[in-house]
Formats: sequence, C-alpha cells, structure tokens
Amino acid sequence: MQILVIHGPNLNLLGTREPEVYGSRTLAQIDADLIEMAAKAGVTLKTFQSNHEGALVDRMQAAAQEGCGYIIINPAAYTHTSVAMRDALAGVALPFVEVHLSNVHKREAFRHHSYFSELADGVICGLGAQGYALALQYVLGRMGAAT
Repeated sequence: MQILVIHGPNLNLLGTREPEVYGSRTLAQIDADLIEMAAKAGVTLKTFQSNHEGALVDRMQAAAQEGCGYIIINPAAYTHTSVAMRDALAGVALPFVEVHLSNVHKREAFRHHSYFSELADGVICGLGAQGYALALQYVLGRMGAAT
C-alpha cells in the first residue's frame, strides 16, 4: 500500500512564511511525522512538493502508474486556479483528501472556491499541520491499515 502526499506552491517556506497563518512547523517536520505515522501502519508514504503546476500534474499521473492507492493534497494557491491539476486528479481517478493549513473560509473571498473539493473524499482546513495527520488517519482507515 502506498500513499502520496502532494504539497503545492510556497509550502516549502513553511516555518518561516507567515507563521501566524500557517504555523511554525516546517514542511520537513510535517513530512517526517506523516512518514513515521504511515510506517507504523505498515504503509509506504511518499511526499512531493513543487512550485510548478506542470511538475505537480506529472507527479499525479506518475502516482497512478506506480500503483499509489491514495493521495493527500494541499494544492495551496493552485486550489483556486488550477483546472489542469483538477483534471489530472479526475483523470487518474485516485481517491484523495484535500488539506489546507489555514481556514480558507476565514480569508479573502477568492480563497473560498476550490477546483478540487467536489472531487475529494473530504476536505480538512484550518487545523494547521494537524490537518495532514487527520487526513492520513482517515486514509489509513479507508485502506484497511492498522492504525
């Protein structure tokens, strides 16, 4: 069993970028926690971050070819703009959970719309880094992994 966590643009700046909005944990810390949590359940978890839309689309397509069972994705700013990423997720037909560190509904109006939510199994927003762990817990349960 394999899970892929995809992080969109600017998430490589976590820990230093607007910590009052996104928290103080780095992306490396979040990834390490998720990898450990998955390993304890006997599941392989891979992570990928890019600031480039095409690279994110390519990674989604590769995940399907690699036999990935589930995706956890924080599309970041592409949430509100990327039809290409939405179409890639629809095209690979892998189940996924959408995660956002901040509560996008408490922010600017343009952040209230997601191109991904209608396809997602679920959406977690506003819970900071804990949102990723909650998404992983859900995915592990759906995959029948021991948690």
